[in-house]
Amino acid sequence: MKTQAILLAALMLAGCGTIQTALRGDEVAAKSLKEHKSYCGAVPRIYSGVTYDFCILNAPLEKGRDAQVHDNAPAIVLIDVVISGALDTLLLPYTIYRQQADGSIIITE
Repeated sequence: MKTQAILLAALMLAGCGTIQTALRGDEVAAKSLKEHKSYCGAVPRIYSGVTYDFCILNAPLEKGRDAQVHDNAPAIVLIDVVISGALDTLLLPYTIYRQQADGSIIITE
């Protein structure tokens, strides 16, 4: 039980894509993707966590950051893609309903 609580806390602190898109408000995901200057215009609710992670991966580098310097950020996002894929699969009935009822999460400029 203690391990599960720690794992859940780590997922929430890491900014898991599924947590950002499925369990929080649309404006939270939209704001986060705007801050990263993502090229995504909308995120479908079905497998939204995985889509969110790929939008973060495809965002331009931060200003002043050297493109030749490799750190662990992409690796962490790729690990989150796997976790988000599993959570998105568990939430599939809910996200299918939300996609039909509300449509995609729109990222406005």
